[in-house]
Amino acid sequence: MSVSGRPFLQIPGPTNVPDRILRAMDRPVIDHRGPEFAELTKEILPPLREVFGTREGAVVLYPSSGTGAWEASLVNVLAPGERVLAFNHGHFSALFAQTARNLGYEVDEVPLRWGQELPAEEVEARLKRDAGERPYAAVLVVHNETSTGVMSDIGAIRAAMDRAGHKALLIVDTVSSLASVEFRFDEWRVDVALTGSQKGLMLPPGLALVCAGPRALARGETGGAPRNFFDWRPIIRDNQAGFFPYTPATLILYGLREALKILVEEEGLDAVYARHRYLADAVRAAVSAWGLPNLCEKPEFHSNTLTAVVVPEGTDSDDIVRVARDRFGLALGVGLTRIKGKVFRIGHLGALNELEVLGTLGGVEMALSELGVQIGLGSGVAAAQGLLARTPEVAGRRDGTVVTS
Repeated sequence: MSVSGRPFLQIPGPTNVPDRILRAMDRPVIDHRGPEFAELTKEILPPLREVFGTREGAVVLYPSSGTGAWEASLVNVLAPGERVLAFNHGHFSALFAQTARNLGYEVDEVPLRWGQELPAEEVEARLKRDAGERPYAAVLVVHNETSTGVMSDIGAIRAAMDRAGHKALLIVDTVSSLASVEFRFDEWRVDVALTGSQKGLMLPPGLALVCAGPRALARGETGGAPRNFFDWRPIIRDNQAGFFPYTPATLILYGLREALKILVEEEGLDAVYARHRYLADAVRAAVSAWGLPNLCEKPEFHSNTLTAVVVPEGTDSDDIVRVARDRFGLALGVGLTRIKGKVFRIGHLGALNELEVLGTLGGVEMALSELGVQIGLGSGVAAAQGLLARTPEVAGRRDGTVVTS
């Protein structure tokens, strides 16, 4: 692999961190009990609420990963032994359910096909049958399943819960969707949403973010499980003055302020979402030109942040990932657990533009060709170019879209 040129990190997260965000974090550590830090905290929280799509929700930050956000979303609102409804349609939805099980909750886990969305009618049917003395306390949903490239319709799921007349909390994992795909926390009446810093927010790993709505906050005051570090009550209280009840990830918060400035103030969230849709369409056009299947079964649920590509019979997708990495400096996502060796994943989220997508697709084509997969060199790149050339401007996009330098 050549040591010149920039590395192409095109996994579905962590994503590339723009240089200006790196520069924002490249500073001396300050006193996290001082006035400068308090102002930083107060600057960050309002635009974060905008990214989540909430006016009523409280955003809570933890120096942790998205796995910590899973735990925080559960222990603050669910008492030990309570029942939850979960769905297994990918690696991360299965892990979310396992997290709940490990924490002592009773999990009813519904198996679905990997590549299938979470059907709203299945949620409705399960909740309508839940008429016992111990009803479900929560429904766990993954908005964008990172292992399969499938987006689920949270608005439709909320409507299904309403039709069932069920009072369960709606807890949503937005790890690979938030800040890349529109999320309407208030409109969809989500109770808890969670994410990590390392994907659409364009930051290094290390920050977990949770948004809690009014019902969840009320449950957190009177219910929940025994908790300490992940207890959001002292965090929300201390945030009023700009502080935290623990040592915060100070430098990442400077990066977060810069990321929010880029996403919310400069590019604008509507343009961010349009850009992700536009670039995702180009990747999907390339995959179709190669004659390879998209693991996501229905086009209306295709993810705008990643695409899981099914490889031909007799080809090991891990070999494609290896060749792309070792020969061309291109990092792609591997297939996970039950789809290991069957798919590779192209990440197209965060700080990304047209030329970077075309470079990624060219690298994928060379890796496929080197392994004997008959895709026709240049076919996918040409298909993507044709789409991008026909769509020269994304609605609302401005020259500041490209934030990789």
